[in-house]
Amino acid sequence: MDTHKRTIMKSITWRIIATTTTILSVYILTKNWSISLTSGLFANALKAVFYYIHERAWNKTNFGVVSIPIEK
Repeated sequence: MDTHKRTIMKSITWRIIATTTTILSVYILTKNWSISLTSGLFANALKAVFYYIHERAWNKTNFGVVSIPIEK
């Protein structure tokens, strides 16, 4: 299970990648840096919070986890 610190760091690094992608995508569509930066930063700040909650929820379930017996 990940620690809270690890989950936060994973969230931050992924949000940097996602924010950059969003800003560039919006810029390509609008050719406006102001709109691109505003929409990219706002949307991705909110997504970081939801990502953290999502990761912590998955850490509380055993869905898809396979136990490997310990050999003696």
